[in-house]
Amino acid sequence: MPLVERLTRDGITPEVARPDPAKVVKGDPVHTTWNIEDRDGLYAGLWQSTPGAWRMSYTEWEYVHIHSGHSILTGDDGTIVHLRAGDSYIIRPGFQGVWEVVETTLKDYVILT
Repeated sequence: MPLVERLTRDGITPEVARPDPAKVVKGDPVHTTWNIEDRDGLYAGLWQSTPGAWRMSYTEWEYVHIHSGHSILTGDDGTIVHLRAGDSYIIRPGFQGVWEVVETTLKDYVILT
C-alpha cells in the first residue's frame, strides 16, 4: 500500500447498499461506497447516494467534502445544513436527524470511530 494515495473510484469494486428500510423517510436511496481505507477504526473513501431521505444517529466523527450534488442535513434540534459541491463539514458524535439527498451526492469521507 502506498504511503500517499489519491482518492479515486478507479479500480475499486464499490459496495452498493440501501439504508435500513425502517429509517427511510422518503424515496428509495441507493448508496455506493468506494472504501479506500479501513483499519483500526479509521475509514476513508468516496460515497455516493441517489435521492431520498433517511434517519441517522452519529456515534462516530466524520469529515466530508462534497464533490457534487445537493444534500440537506436536518438535525432533531432544528438545525438545517445544506451540503453542496465544494463544501466541507465535520459531523460530530451525537448528531441525530435526517440526511436528505436532493440531487445525487458524491462526497469524500473520513470516519473515526
